[in-house]
Amino acid sequence: IPGTPLPASNFSEDQAARVVAYLRSAAAAKRSNSAAGDAIRGRVVFEGKGSCATCHRVSGNGARLGPDLTLIGQLRRSADLERSLLEPDAEVLGGNRFYRVVTKDGVTTTGRLLNLDTFTVQMLDSKEQLRSFVKSDLREHAFVEKSPMPSYKDTLSAPELADVISYLVSLKTKATP
Repeated sequence: IPGTPLPASNFSEDQAARVVAYLRSAAAAKRSNSAAGDAIRGRVVFEGKGSCATCHRVSGNGARLGPDLTLIGQLRRSADLERSLLEPDAEVLGGNRFYRVVTKDGVTTTGRLLNLDTFTVQMLDSKEQLRSFVKSDLREHAFVEKSPMPSYKDTLSAPELADVISYLVSLKTKATP
C-alpha cells in the first residue's frame, strides 16, 4: 500500500484474501461465545450430538468428506469458527467447496473437489471414494452453490456451541502416534 509502512509482498490471490479476511474479522470481532466454553465438553458434543465426525477428521479419527480439522485452531479464530457453525454458506474456502458432475447417461455425483484441470475432475464422493471423471464424458459439471455443512443455530444450545468452539480452537497440533 503506497505511503504506508506495509512492505510489498508477493502473496497469491488466495493468501491475500486470507490476510484481508483476517484483518477485517479482527477489526470487527466481538467477544465470541467460546470464551465461556469448555473444550472437553466440546469434544463430546463434536463426536456426539453435533455428529461432526461423520464429515470431519481430527488427528486421524472421523470422515474425510469435510475438511480435516486437526489444526483448525491454528488456522481460524473463534469468531470465524462460530460463524462457520452458524452460517456455513457465508464463507466456504476454495479447498472445501463441493463439486457436482452429471455424466452423459444422467448419473449425478457430488463430492469434495480434489482437482480440476483442463480435461478431468477428481473428487471424493459422499462415500469417501476417490472418483475421476473425463470432462468430455460429462453432460454438466459445476461447483455446488451451498455448503453441505448444516447450520447448528437450531441444533446446539449456546453453551454447547461455546464448548464446540473451545474444542476447535484447542486443535493446534497433530497428535503423534
